[in-house]
Amino acid sequence: MAELNSTLLLEVALDLANSITTTDRFDRLLGSVRKAINCDAVVLLSFQGELLIPLAIQGLTADTLGRRFALKDHPRLAIICQSSSPVRFPSDTELADPYDGLLLAQAGDLPVHSCMGLPLYSDGQLIGVLTLDSLKPDAFSAIAERTLDLIAAMSAATLKTAIQLKKLEQQALQAQHLVEELTHEALIRDGGELIGQSQAMLALKSDIQLVAGSDYTVLIQGQTGVGKELVARTLHQLSRRAKRQLVHLNCASLPETLAESELFGHAKGAFTGAERERPGKFLLADGGTIFLDEVGELPLSVQSKLLRVLQSGEIQPVGKDEVKTVNVRVIAATNRDLAAEVAAGHFRADLYHRLSVYPITVPALKERQQDVLLLAGYFLELTARKLGIRQLKLSTAAQSVLLQYNWPGNVRELEHVISRAALKARKEAKAQDIIALLPQHLELAERAVSVDNNPQAALPMIHSSGLSLKAATEEFQKQQIIQILSQTAGNWSLAAKQLDVDRANLARLAKRLGIKVEKTVRS
Repeated sequence: MAELNSTLLLEVALDLANSITTTDRFDRLLGSVRKAINCDAVVLLSFQGELLIPLAIQGLTADTLGRRFALKDHPRLAIICQSSSPVRFPSDTELADPYDGLLLAQAGDLPVHSCMGLPLYSDGQLIGVLTLDSLKPDAFSAIAERTLDLIAAMSAATLKTAIQLKKLEQQALQAQHLVEELTHEALIRDGGELIGQSQAMLALKSDIQLVAGSDYTVLIQGQTGVGKELVARTLHQLSRRAKRQLVHLNCASLPETLAESELFGHAKGAFTGAERERPGKFLLADGGTIFLDEVGELPLSVQSKLLRVLQSGEIQPVGKDEVKTVNVRVIAATNRDLAAEVAAGHFRADLYHRLSVYPITVPALKERQQDVLLLAGYFLELTARKLGIRQLKLSTAAQSVLLQYNWPGNVRELEHVISRAALKARKEAKAQDIIALLPQHLELAERAVSVDNNPQAALPMIHSSGLSLKAATEEFQKQQIIQILSQTAGNWSLAAKQLDVDRANLARLAKRLGIKVEKTVRS
């Protein structure tokens, strides 16, 4: 019997090692059991509360797999489930057999025969049952307990492996569905459509159509508020990776000390606070697309590692020696002149060229003035739904004001203007079904006139002579930030809101301009 045990152990182990699918693994297990123990039928069943569900059968009719055996209706199966060791039923037992009439080797009712059941346990919990039937009475009486224990152990291990693999598959499927849902939400958030019929927009749409189907790295350039994120989402949606994940990362919000970890992941204990292993954004985006917003804000120390990913697809999590390969399409965006940043030594030239394989510039709203009313219509409809207004429209005078305004804040400013105006108009409308926005609701006419009539009013007093355009721009930004910080008593969040920039972006810009953020700015 020892020879039988070792042969069975080796055969089952080899069979399971060569198995590819769960079904294949179960079939190999039952085949090995039938070689070790001569029987006419063998069934592997999963224990599910008060039910036993067949997972694999040999020697029974095919419909057996579709049956669900309630323990209260099948005393033999109930006895097996209540046992902690193999159960051999007497050949003349009067207990009903659950497989009566289902045996392929015997038509009609089962005559006197042998029946045996092996309860399958894992970590002290019943997970399933293995049953064996033979038309020969007392066929199982001479089999050693050790052999049955071995078969039960191998069967339980096989079933446990299958259960664990099933759980992993379900978790992976759930994670994939979650990623798809989040990606879908990202694609439709704030509109999933590029709206505009101007020549500038038609040219932009043509560029997007041209490059979307490739895996080229795209650098999206443009002022703050022009819709660079929407362009990135559109590129992904039109790509071959559209059904895969789109991972969005705002590089400006990354503290320099955590930027590498956020991009590439880290091992447990890699640094203070790393209490568990965490995958980086590139690993999460594997097979899909990663959108690196405000890529110009990445620290130089991280830029070289990003270059490595673009060159070879290799990432190395912080605190690990292991190098992983990912297949990710990179789309980056910036409102900075990266060529100038390269010249100033703030951005790596090789990374700039890798990112700008196909550069796309999103036009400012003032360059596509004829699209203003189209965009306004979109925001009017969106705002009406949010505020529960049946119909929201523009008066003729309001349309004129929108068309005459210069839109320094671009599309984002237009959206905010419409949202604020709708709130004011609704307050005055007294529950009317149709609400028209008037020029006074927009609060743009006074601003437009004051800027047009007195251009100097929109600029700080810069007395330095001989400044380059870049230096003058930075001086303007510096004075604006200091002025707003002074007005807000050093409140960081309020200053960022008034300047219509991201809080982290404002901190980085202030630091670059030499403003002592830690002393001047308070949260």
